[in-house]
Amino acid sequence: MPKITDSVTTPDGTCPVRFFTPDGTGPWPGVIMFPDAGGVRDTFDEMAAKLAGFGYAVLLPDVYYREGDWAPFDMTSAFGDAEERARIMFMIGTLTPDRITRDAGAYFDYLASRPEVTGDRFGVCGYCMGGRISVLLAGRLPERVAAAASFHGGGLVTDNEYSPHLLADRMNAVVYVGGAEKDPSFTADQAEQLGKALTAAGVRHTIEWYRAGHGFAVPDNGPYDVAAADRHWAALRETFESALS
Repeated sequence: MPKITDSVTTPDGTCPVRFFTPDGTGPWPGVIMFPDAGGVRDTFDEMAAKLAGFGYAVLLPDVYYREGDWAPFDMTSAFGDAEERARIMFMIGTLTPDRITRDAGAYFDYLASRPEVTGDRFGVCGYCMGGRISVLLAGRLPERVAAAASFHGGGLVTDNEYSPHLLADRMNAVVYVGGAEKDPSFTADQAEQLGKALTAAGVRHTIEWYRAGHGFAVPDNGPYDVAAADRHWAALRETFESALS
């Protein structure tokens, strides 16, 4: 798939981005893919290109751009190494809800400015922390988000005021959540709370469980599961096809 390396000016600086489109002239619906805690890397280039092949213009942002030229993580060992775990947790912590929202507004403006992109509402999808970001943005920027998909996302239901499930009554998007079995970051109780909030708000949504571990959809994660990953691609296509034209 064609790929452009570019940058987006945000209220906080300059974010490097990668922009993928299908072959052909377009235009196509625009989508943002948010990475997991390891950030942008080769495996997400491959995933964004695959999503573009389904008929979408896909923006892949370096969500950690405020950290400058940060060293990449090895996702097979990052959480088992004390120093790397501390570094990755610090970087996750830099992505406050307000920062995420400011950045996303700039990303959406970028998509809207591209001749390859059609429409003024977009899809968002994400993995691990990127799943939380996607659902959060459905509530924080409902006028921009038409579809939000989260895969093995954590923190969708928390005890603090920034919990994504508390934004259900603001959402205008189709929401899909694919949870990993036995994942402490998204439990059955949390799924029930999220489902009740979305149902009460009249949000069209699906919450499903995958018989795989946290990280099942991302090829360079240890728990990557081919069958679960294939199922996730099918669910993602169905979600976006139902909401994006």
